[in-house]
Amino acid sequence: MSSSEPQKHPHPHSHAHGHGPAAPVSRHLRKVIAAVLIPFAAAVVVGLAVLWPGGAPTHKPSGVGFDQPTERATVTKVEQVNCADVHAGQPPQQQTPPQGQPPAGGSAQGEDCQRATVKVTTGKDAGRTFQTVVTPDATRHYTSGQDVVVAYSPKAPKELQYSVIDVDRTVPMWVLAALFAFAVVIVGRLRGVLALVSLAASFVVLTLFILPAILQGANPLVVAVVGGSAIMLIALYLCHGLTARTSVAVLGTLASLLLIGLLGSVFIGWALLTGNIDDTTALVHGLYPDIEIRGLLLASIIIGSLGVLDDVTVTQAAAVWELKEADPSASWRKLYGAAMRIGRDHIASVVNTLVLAYAGAALPLLLLFTIAQSSVGTVASSEVVATEIVRTLVGSIGLVASVPLTTLLAALVVSADHKGQGAAAGPGSPEGARPAGGSGRRGSRGKRRKR
Repeated sequence: MSSSEPQKHPHPHSHAHGHGPAAPVSRHLRKVIAAVLIPFAAAVVVGLAVLWPGGAPTHKPSGVGFDQPTERATVTKVEQVNCADVHAGQPPQQQTPPQGQPPAGGSAQGEDCQRATVKVTTGKDAGRTFQTVVTPDATRHYTSGQDVVVAYSPKAPKELQYSVIDVDRTVPMWVLAALFAFAVVIVGRLRGVLALVSLAASFVVLTLFILPAILQGANPLVVAVVGGSAIMLIALYLCHGLTARTSVAVLGTLASLLLIGLLGSVFIGWALLTGNIDDTTALVHGLYPDIEIRGLLLASIIIGSLGVLDDVTVTQAAAVWELKEADPSASWRKLYGAAMRIGRDHIASVVNTLVLAYAGAALPLLLLFTIAQSSVGTVASSEVVATEIVRTLVGSIGLVASVPLTTLLAALVVSADHKGQGAAAGPGSPEGARPAGGSGRRGSRGKRRKR
């Protein structure tokens, strides 16, 4: 068997992350990459230690909106009653209706409503029952034995302290999560398990650091940068290994996040966006006036872009490594051009995905503007829509920029490494056919032994 035969095995490439293990690079390049990333990782650890909140601040629920204590409950009985008997009918209008039409607002008086008896099952009032009336035009109706979520208002009259606010979706949510985990593990195997572990770690950073730190009054932008960087390091290295290829993806992701932060800060200020665009944000600002709402908006842009950025940078770095393995003699310019052809396809799909994701989230709002027959300019310049436009376009610019940045960095790293090895061992020698990371001095010793 000739020494060149190991190079004949194909290395297929796809946009998925199921690439084989990356060929190791030389010790010199590992030192260069470590010199950049180790101080960055150390800074992230220091930031976590300095900003660590030690838990969310104590807070007494105000009873407004989402700021209500909740308990579990069960619907024990549902009966049909006349809406008029339970005062659920709308009062009739005073104006005279057009001839041949029924009086407006009085239709509910002859209809049946649901009267549900609900039993609280958790909390200090477990076992207590109350009744709620559901009108025929309500979007949600109840059945006997159904589990629900109730809100508790201690300042209300005793018979009105509990009210049903939602249904209990615990079982279907856990079943769906189990199906998701099963699919990831079956298809991804060990990589799938590591992906689930990194997902859990990201959730821990989000719930134990990012959210409590913002509530404690820390700068949301600084918290998002530190927390997002920690999530990035954990997710990428855990899922893809402690390799130079992963390190290149980390550097590309970091550079793109810095660009997103800069552009977001500029355009949020230029467009005079306040970040206070809905009732939830207003409630948070009312409960915690020290929170910088603009910074919270910028933090949401950075965290929202992080997941897609990881996908793009890892794919581009892997593409360059695979292309180099397929053609060891390719220059960095050739590698860059070939990988960018892959990246352009990735850009088109990712940007479209991001825009449609935001459009889907804002679909009810867009429907309201359509009903009002507002012009495109009016819709786009309103703060609610402008905020989503800035969020989408700033994130998309960062995604687009991550492709050439990561591709160029990967091409330079892998070409410099292979070039140095090729000078030490000729292309026809066994060492020249070795993957990246082989020692040139071992090849020289082999030549001396032949002499």
